[in-house]
Amino acid sequence: METVKIKSHSIQVVHATNSFNRRAVQFKNKIITALEQLGVARDDIDLELDGNCGKGAKAIVTWYFDGYKLQYETASQERFIDNLGIVLKVIEKEVELVLAGKKEIEEFIAEFAENDDVHDSRKEAREFFGLEHDHKDIQEVDKKYKEMAKTLHPDMPTGDVEKFKKLNHAHKILKRELA
Repeated sequence: METVKIKSHSIQVVHATNSFNRRAVQFKNKIITALEQLGVARDDIDLELDGNCGKGAKAIVTWYFDGYKLQYETASQERFIDNLGIVLKVIEKEVELVLAGKKEIEEFIAEFAENDDVHDSRKEAREFFGLEHDHKDIQEVDKKYKEMAKTLHPDMPTGDVEKFKKLNHAHKILKRELA
């Protein structure tokens, strides 16, 4: 069994071996139940299952809460069903923290709030780092960030304040998606 670290949680990845579509429906229902515990209306949760849950695709859940568009997605695994399992575990853990009083609802919202142009921002961030449009390795992103920060930091002779701000913004966007 594989363990991945996402949003400061250690997540055990259990790879589905059969009944992908049935499991996807179960995962979807559990995600809805978890979010409803915070007061998110069922009709404000969007998670599409296309019937090909055993194929490679990222899993995305979007919900609206307290006037914010919130979203979580991952493509860290090869199959949609395994990605959806990670989405479920992350959301369950984050909801548990809120319900236990270990995280404020404002922190939860900030953790998942997304702009409508998030996909364009991620594409631009990858281009800024010189990465392929589908690059998913956070360690490589961190490595590029450190290399570029050494030359762009304003305290360095080659430093550039605006480019350094853009570097930090690009790193934050990709870290939010991949970490």
